[in-house]
Amino acid sequence: MEKKGLGRGLGSLIPGAGWKEDRSTSIEIPLDSISFNPFQPRKGYDDEKFQDLVRSVRVHGILQPVVVRSKGESSFELVAGERRLRAASEAGLAKIPAVVKELTNQQSLEVALIENIQREDISPLEAARAYRRLTEEFGLSQEEIAFRLGKSRSGVANTLRLLHLPTDIQVSLERGELTEGHARALLSISDPDLQRRAWEKIVGERLSVREAERISKDGSDGDVSRETIAPAAKDPNLQAVEDQLRQLFGTKVLISNRRGRGRLEIEFYSDDDLQRILALLFQDA
Repeated sequence: MEKKGLGRGLGSLIPGAGWKEDRSTSIEIPLDSISFNPFQPRKGYDDEKFQDLVRSVRVHGILQPVVVRSKGESSFELVAGERRLRAASEAGLAKIPAVVKELTNQQSLEVALIENIQREDISPLEAARAYRRLTEEFGLSQEEIAFRLGKSRSGVANTLRLLHLPTDIQVSLERGELTEGHARALLSISDPDLQRRAWEKIVGERLSVREAERISKDGSDGDVSRETIAPAAKDPNLQAVEDQLRQLFGTKVLISNRRGRGRLEIEFYSDDDLQRILALLFQDA
């Protein structure tokens, strides 16, 4: 995932959150007074890495405070630092250093998202589901999400598109059988049967992302062997124009040119996505 703008700090990414990464303001809070964050986008953890963290906590304690928000007298809700909180519990600690912040539900989700994205601790689908929550529950546009999280709008749009995949392919992505690049290639296949056959081929033959893209571009039925997959010959100048248009519109663009005549195809994935593309097309009209 892209890291554009993530070095700006949480305070600049979340206006009004009052965020200051100042450990001196932390206090010791009993673990049993902290409830978990219902807005936490991350659901899975690497067991081996987590046990390494538990062992470290037993020896050194918690070196970086978690972030919580007040939920009443002597009651707090975790905002960021779930792995540290769970590790502290498993290590047998009674208290944990914490910074208390006054945050709304939206800001709580944003902080949890940013923490995981900065540390690359969140899967593409977890990010996509969190982006969808920001859209559906808090009314943020893709542009607003991109700005607040320090990402490109096209990156947010492409991640959200992963939720259009069938459930079993999403599960395959979460298991690590596919990468995000494979998943994006599958999204370009509109026929569900062909999409599924291509997915089975990618997983079964462990195809690279490049090979998956070639299958998708050729409209393959999934039966094309690895040896027959070859890149389509295209004028490099035409390819450069395609790449520029993909960057501009944040979606798949295909240009075909034959004897001076051809076709320009710009894909969209929802009514909102179509309106966004039309706005870009006519912004100077």
